[in-house]
Amino acid sequence: MENVFKKFYRSFYNRTNGFIPTKPLNQNMYPGDFFQIVNGELIILGNVFRKNIINADDVAFENGIKLNPSSWNFSEGVTKAYSGRDSGHNPLEGDFEFSKQLLNFDGFGSFFFKSSAAESVKFANWSDFKSELIIKMTQTLYSFRELYIVTECATTENWTLAIAGSDKGELEIATESENFGLVDIFGDSNAKTIQAREIEFYHREDKRKPSFFKAKKLVVQQEKLEVFISQLISDQTSVASWANNFYQYDFYHEQLSYSPPITTNAQACVLDMLQANQLNPNTALQYFSWANTSLDDVQKFFDYYGN
Repeated sequence: MENVFKKFYRSFYNRTNGFIPTKPLNQNMYPGDFFQIVNGELIILGNVFRKNIINADDVAFENGIKLNPSSWNFSEGVTKAYSGRDSGHNPLEGDFEFSKQLLNFDGFGSFFFKSSAAESVKFANWSDFKSELIIKMTQTLYSFRELYIVTECATTENWTLAIAGSDKGELEIATESENFGLVDIFGDSNAKTIQAREIEFYHREDKRKPSFFKAKKLVVQQEKLEVFISQLISDQTSVASWANNFYQYDFYHEQLSYSPPITTNAQACVLDMLQANQLNPNTALQYFSWANTSLDDVQKFFDYYGN
């Protein structure tokens, strides 16, 4: 049921201007953590400061950056079927009133996310050491060809998330706290769950865990990629002529132009096709650069071998 989180992760990235929830959600991630995504799993391999890859004295941090509250409260496929004040009777305390809310979820993966006081910690001088990182991570210390590094992490005072497992998802909650607008019942620390139906995930976190992050990914320089693609197209246009001369068989060839797409796989091919020692500490910056993560990277959390 991992894919039940897919809508939430994609929406989270779009709504929060590029932040990604950790996977799993109870995992902490800090600036300087480097990781890979393998078969849908986020694997943290280390931290550049803990492993002394980068001198901490050379790095400046911005701490406690306030994030826009409206971007950190959102839902998808959820309607408020009922919101109101009801009354009850307790034999010991007599009559009492409470706020009640009924949330309906319209499908698999529909969710409601609410948080408060989101803030972040990030590198303030990334440009000062990003080149050093490329050389060390691809040549002198490691030989990575695919890598992500966390550049910013975010925490909240608290957050609550509910995700439905079907279109019959339903969540009924109530609180005795005064709540005139009834907007804040979901995620309220005093709210109690009366009924949860077809809810796949329901959790409230009340500690400032770094559960959300932004990252840079290692990519092949665009100039090198364009040269490689150009050479590939040129090579492919002469394949038919070469095959006719080489093989003693009458193969049929369609006269179609070959135009391979520039994809992540093409980036890997660029590096695989380099001659021995062509990529070294002196040339690493000609081949590698850092790019922001995208929705394609978020999608990797839900791509599994065999699917």
